[in-house]
Amino acid sequence: MTTTKVRPLDHITVVSLEHAIAAPFCTRQLADLGARVIKVERPGVGDFARDYDQRARGESSHFVWVNRSKESLALDLKDPQDLAVLKQLIAKADVLVQNLAPGATGRMGLDAATLRAANPRLIVCDISGYGNDGPYRDKKAYDLLIQSEAGFLSITGTPDHPSKSGNSIADIAAGMYAYTNILSALIQRDKTGEGSHIDVSMLEALGEWMGYPMYYAMDNASPPPRNAAAHATIYPYGPFNAGDGGTVMLGLQNEREWVQFCQHVLLQPALTTDARFDSNASRNANRADLEKIILDTFAALTAAQVIERLDVAQIANARMNTMADLWAHPQLQARERWATVGSPAGDLPALLPPGKQSAFDYRMDAIPKVGEHTQAILKELGIQR
Repeated sequence: MTTTKVRPLDHITVVSLEHAIAAPFCTRQLADLGARVIKVERPGVGDFARDYDQRARGESSHFVWVNRSKESLALDLKDPQDLAVLKQLIAKADVLVQNLAPGATGRMGLDAATLRAANPRLIVCDISGYGNDGPYRDKKAYDLLIQSEAGFLSITGTPDHPSKSGNSIADIAAGMYAYTNILSALIQRDKTGEGSHIDVSMLEALGEWMGYPMYYAMDNASPPPRNAAAHATIYPYGPFNAGDGGTVMLGLQNEREWVQFCQHVLLQPALTTDARFDSNASRNANRADLEKIILDTFAALTAAQVIERLDVAQIANARMNTMADLWAHPQLQARERWATVGSPAGDLPALLPPGKQSAFDYRMDAIPKVGEHTQAILKELGIQR
């Protein structure tokens, strides 16, 4: 990390009508790059994600994750005076991000067409489940529902039971595409002087991430089978138990690695020419036979010994880590990827954004209380209350 204080988005002000994950994840990343992010929340209760749980030392795990480095402005948008404050604030902003219910901003006169008519440089980013038009426009959309609509559940889980992602993958996808679209719009505005309207849908974002299984099942072909944590079409590629109860994840990508695996891990070089296993297609077709051989070998070894053999053979592998293991991961510690941020519950550890930067330091400021910055922002606008 450097001591440089100038960040790429130091000159950018973002107003966000946001809740839950997709929009807050987008705007937190803008804040990481230096943007001033003003988060508009309901007076008293704030973003409902604040109450999802209390696992982060009394604060919500979801909220802590996606809301550092923001200012909290408490406004009742059903109150004409508060709505006027918001419009005054947006008039001076560079970006408006919102993931309210479909049509909500239009009813308040905050739709992109109205706002950009008054401020052509404004970038408006709408995040919704299905987009601003089409037959699904008005459907409610939560992360799990989009995982279902995008076909993610159909390829994830066991043969008997589809499974959701363990994190908010549809929200994350939408937040990422909103973030990159806003960055693109800022670059474009520097060239043309004009802002833009961005319409990001969770379905389209997760749909993009479904590209491989979609093409695999093209023209009504069979989809990738659900194989729990194992790869659907490459074998061996997945979790295997060792004799001490530990689990090792390993993956072979080519025939050279298969030879190395037989010679240095299984210690059975004759298997390299076994007709059941002499190609990935053959190994995939004979999974049960090969799994028994692998598990019989690993039963006499600890997980650490299996990993040692895999490393010698240069076979890709990983531990099946828990959240506690990730908190203590030696690679994250060695690369100094941890920082501390303030919060209503006191200082909390936080991972630095992915990507080491030589040109600037990421912004890692506090997670706000509901309405913490209301009076300061009102004063800045010349409003006395």
